[in-house]
Amino acid sequence: MAGAALKRLMAEYKQLTLDSPEGILAGPLSEENFFEWEALITGPEGTPFEGGVFTTRLVFPPDYPLSPPKMRFTCDMFHPNVYPDGRVCISILHAPGDDPMGYESSAERWSPVQSVEKILLSVVSMLAEPNDESGANVDASKRQRDQSTGTTLDLEDLDAETSVSPSQATIVCTP
Repeated sequence: MAGAALKRLMAEYKQLTLDSPEGILAGPLSEENFFEWEALITGPEGTPFEGGVFTTRLVFPPDYPLSPPKMRFTCDMFHPNVYPDGRVCISILHAPGDDPMGYESSAERWSPVQSVEKILLSVVSMLAEPNDESGANVDASKRQRDQSTGTTLDLEDLDAETSVSPSQATIVCTP
């Protein structure tokens, strides 16, 4: 199965190099291992993440695309849908099938027709429109819900309880 996964990842990498979505750069960490990628995501305009460049790591299973990759930010990220350790929590990265908690429909979850590009575009969308009802980071979710205007986090209100300062979150995240 790893041969099919490698072939698919090579094809997706080729496609991304030919026609990468604006604000996204992604590829394998090395030519020897196509199962571990780094992606740079530019923060969406009109959000607290605007102007930032955020590094992420994707690790693909040997049975990709039957199973989704794991994704995490390699920098500090204060966001309702990012666990404190950087893991990304969005439906497209959840294993295929029915949600045991009944929150997501199977159509929202991973399927083999998804791609690296769709994952990265979903993360950009997640940065622009956090889902505070399905929070991976309870503090960020609460802060988001407590906001009286807009749909984005106000990073200027971050305090000593969080590990991310506004400058870290809005300029450049580094490992």
